[in-house]
Amino acid sequence: MLGHLSFLEDLDASNNQLRSISSSLGHLSCLARLNLSNNKLKTLPAEIGQLKNVKQLDCTANLLEDVPVLLAGMDSLEQMYLRQNKLTYLPELPNCRVLKELHVGNNQINTLGPQHLKHLCSISVLELRDNKLKSLPDDINILKGLERLDLTNNDISSLPNSLGNLPNLKSLQLEGNPLRGIRRDILSKGTQELLKYLKSRVQVEEKSDQNTVTAMTLPSDALVNTHSITTLKTLEYCDKQAPAIPEAVFNAAGTNPIVTLNFSKNQLTEIPPRIVELKESASDVNLGFNKINEISLNLCMLLKLTHLDMRNNLLMSLPEEMEAMTRLQSVILSFNRFKTFPDVLYRMPTLETILISTNQIGFVDPLQLKKLTKLSTLDLQNNDILQVPPELGNCESLRALHLEGNPFRNPRAAILSKGTAAILEYLRSRIPT
Repeated sequence: MLGHLSFLEDLDASNNQLRSISSSLGHLSCLARLNLSNNKLKTLPAEIGQLKNVKQLDCTANLLEDVPVLLAGMDSLEQMYLRQNKLTYLPELPNCRVLKELHVGNNQINTLGPQHLKHLCSISVLELRDNKLKSLPDDINILKGLERLDLTNNDISSLPNSLGNLPNLKSLQLEGNPLRGIRRDILSKGTQELLKYLKSRVQVEEKSDQNTVTAMTLPSDALVNTHSITTLKTLEYCDKQAPAIPEAVFNAAGTNPIVTLNFSKNQLTEIPPRIVELKESASDVNLGFNKINEISLNLCMLLKLTHLDMRNNLLMSLPEEMEAMTRLQSVILSFNRFKTFPDVLYRMPTLETILISTNQIGFVDPLQLKKLTKLSTLDLQNNDILQVPPELGNCESLRALHLEGNPFRNPRAAILSKGTAAILEYLRSRIPT
């Protein structure tokens, strides 16, 4: 029957309980708009690729884990909505040359590679919010027509400098990501200032060969990039597997105000004592991937700190003195050895992001968390939480709550997969009255 409606231009089958779509759909040769949203579809028929005139396809809120390769045959497609499904990767669309908008928010996409982008030659809106992306490819700059990029609530820690070369990008949304290496004041100034900053870093990369201090001038094997220190206010000594930071690194900083410090991926067993020399300017410190077992009081004296990355260390507790860090907005403590949620974090009302996954935490206090009125991202994945307190549902500032990988029985996986709003609503419904 469906296949006989050959002149049909608009088909709305939304808000049903559909688990499948007839392959005769492919015979609707005049169809321009197809709405299959809010059903229970796990797959789409391969014949959907025969719909050569469809301009708008809406499959929001289904159970799709992938899309058929033949969907790429919809070569008139201009808008595609795949929000709130179970996609783990972005579909490759080699023939969708006129696709202008692709909405894939609220999925489980964890990888974005050049192969996913190379055919999106007309794309102007790319919405990837509430996924599990950890990085963007340098090739993002091939999307020359991109005007809006929404990456809200992912797990992105750094941005490729090539983003700065997108000539038409007007809106870049990054809230709820554990970004490091970019000063918070730059992020707060909006898209254009951020793009200018990233573009300046491209220029620094191009000049890095001539600006690197070499062993000829500093007998310490090209320790630091002087241009980064003076222009970007960044001091880096990372990925060296060094047991200590050489004195020459701090000496090179001199009297320059250092805003960003990156000593990650070494073999440090303690926080370098000379870090206190940066207390007047440092706002972003990355000491991840070391062997540090305690936060020193010297670090607690960096009162301008807004972002602290201590992931992949040996921490079991945090000092009470951290409470003095009244500007701290983001802290990353994943992959450490915490057995309890650090009490001091409850007393830091400026916190917006707490990432403390893959520890051994058994309990969080929802009444204390509710006092953190700016907290929007809380990652408690892969801990030892046996019961999720229903009162956690009252933490209404949360936009991203991650609980997967804990041994609790409720909320069940089906609730967790629906995202933060659904989790909070479920928890509120369990509060005793």
